[in-house]
Amino acid sequence: MPRRCAITGKGVMTGNNVSHAHNKTRRTWDPNLQVTSMTSDALKSQVRLRLSAHGLRTVEHRGGIDAYLLSTADTKLSSEARKLKKRIKKAAAQSAA
Repeated sequence: MPRRCAITGKGVMTGNNVSHAHNKTRRTWDPNLQVTSMTSDALKSQVRLRLSAHGLRTVEHRGGIDAYLLSTADTKLSSEARKLKKRIKKAAAQSAA
């Protein structure tokens, strides 16, 4: 499972630890990923996503997972988020009909 946020796309960053003597060793910075269950109004069920803390705040600010996915372009979403967006659109169309 990749260490990448499903919403923002934040992933692992790499760089150097630099000691006082200026010795450099490689290291990584992992994103703050949380596995969260969010309620989708269109699907009427819980959706489990692996989000960064920043991604979680963004979704809540935009009014929930449905509103966030429907207002975001497909090019900015991960493949997992695009599949979820497609399911939400299909469920919304069925409930409207």
